[in-house]
Amino acid sequence: MDFECLILDKKDNVGVITLNRPQMMNALDTKLFSELKMAVEEVGKDKEIRAVVVTGAGKAFCSGIDITALSSFAQMSTSEVREFIRSIQRTLNSLEDMEKPVIAAVNGYALGGGCDIVLACDVRIASESASFGEFYVRLGLVPDMGGTQRLPKLVGPGKAKELILTGDRIDAHEAHRIGLVERVVAEDKFKDEVMELSQRLAQGPTVAIGLAKIAINRGLGMDVKTGLEYEAYAQSICLKTEDVAEGAMAFMQKRKPQFKGL
Repeated sequence: MDFECLILDKKDNVGVITLNRPQMMNALDTKLFSELKMAVEEVGKDKEIRAVVVTGAGKAFCSGIDITALSSFAQMSTSEVREFIRSIQRTLNSLEDMEKPVIAAVNGYALGGGCDIVLACDVRIASESASFGEFYVRLGLVPDMGGTQRLPKLVGPGKAKELILTGDRIDAHEAHRIGLVERVVAEDKFKDEVMELSQRLAQGPTVAIGLAKIAINRGLGMDVKTGLEYEAYAQSICLKTEDVAEGAMAFMQKRKPQFKGL
């Protein structure tokens, strides 16, 4: 599939989605939204892809909504705007819900909608030049791609309110301190560390990794006993996979397992 505003690379069972409007700091317009939806669907369906990376071309991950695109919303009715927003939300929900690990490789600005894309990923690795902010309030807007829902779960409601209500930008080290990102990496080691982790996950037991991800995500909105029931369901599936037999054999033979994702 050919894209104009993003690049989709597939190599060594890793799918890399690169937002590719570097001259606009990868700002989100309707075209990029549409292509992101298609790219997420493609990596989700491709059985050869066992881990996914989302990143940005140039000096930014994603600087948020393209200001020039705001005028198009003025021509829509309120119900039309809501349906458009819901379509964007569904794309990020698909990213969050796919049974594959998704890494956000944040290489620069991740602002507004860009920050919300980061929040929908499973593991967030930031370069030292990265910065984050829920900039919506600076335009008189409310986060509409998951910021009000996902950010509090990562950093707590108080810190989430501070970031959302002020629109303040924070650097990578502050993002790591409050739990918004899992790692901060020096510029010269950033790409290597992202690919090392993505390939490690892609070589893992795909079924178990996918079900563990879903169990964690669902558990955040469940009581403990309901979550435990999902664990039992997930484990009953894992025990029937070839990867479990391979993992046990590798353990006994004191070698690295060769998981096939089956």
